[in-house]
Amino acid sequence: MKICSFLPAATQMIYDMGLQHLLHGVTFECPQQALAEKPKVVRCVLEDKQYSSAEIDRIFSASKAQGKSLYYVDESLLQQIAPDIIFTQDVCEVCQIDTACTANAVAKLEKQPLLIPLTPQSLEDVFQTAVTIARAAGAEEKAYRYLAGLQARTQDILDTLRKHRMPLKRVSLLEWIEPIYNCGHWIPFQVAQAGGIDMLASPAGDSIVTPWEKIVKYNPEVLVIAPCGFHIGRAAEELHLLAQKPGWQDLEAVKNGQVYLVDFDRFTQPSAGTLVDGIEILAALFHPELFAVPAHLQHKYCNAAEVKVLA
Repeated sequence: MKICSFLPAATQMIYDMGLQHLLHGVTFECPQQALAEKPKVVRCVLEDKQYSSAEIDRIFSASKAQGKSLYYVDESLLQQIAPDIIFTQDVCEVCQIDTACTANAVAKLEKQPLLIPLTPQSLEDVFQTAVTIARAAGAEEKAYRYLAGLQARTQDILDTLRKHRMPLKRVSLLEWIEPIYNCGHWIPFQVAQAGGIDMLASPAGDSIVTPWEKIVKYNPEVLVIAPCGFHIGRAAEELHLLAQKPGWQDLEAVKNGQVYLVDFDRFTQPSAGTLVDGIEILAALFHPELFAVPAHLQHKYCNAAEVKVLA
């Protein structure tokens, strides 16, 4: 069996479950281990280019208005691989190539693969995608072992929060800086499992543009900034766009030093394992008296006060 993964989250879970021997093609944004071992079938016209948040938003908005995709498939390479299965997605046409674009490329193949879209909306849906992947690969039991270990980690956090009767922290997690987007889909569930609540979020729905005035009025105790596709160093370059807004210094999160930058791949890359990593990071940020960020995740976040060090 030959599998191609057209989304990084699926690639990550394929590796997590030990199924990478079946993987024969990936996207340019997949995890580094996969990029070192597997050919890149999906590319993007913005690949290796540096744009600001506002510029990226304008480019993708214009592309969508024109009915075009910024992603493309290396059709000759895909023909050479001749996959049996391609995992794709329809959650966000901005972040990854979608099923419609994939179908256009696949239609030209001599051998027609099975397209399996992975379109989770909630955290539970993300866990179910692991089962879908493993079942398609003929190894469903690997998913259940994988998920059991992850759910034990989240259950430990919930048990600790209940034991200490911890109140929920008032949180705002941002998926984009310019314009500001709230968090959606599975991320509000991550926040909840970490002992927080984001009243500006869109649980199991799309993230949406959110007026700054709304955030000021909400006045979060903890502000987490994790722009989609940005690691903390890249997000740090644009933190000034928020810091210069009226009312920034009056936010409770700012006054108490609880503004954090966190790598996007623990939130907007929906592989079950990376999302559980994200929950563990958030739990430590919300309730540091009970939790610590695991050593292997220390480099995935920073306090906003450290931004000058990163610049």
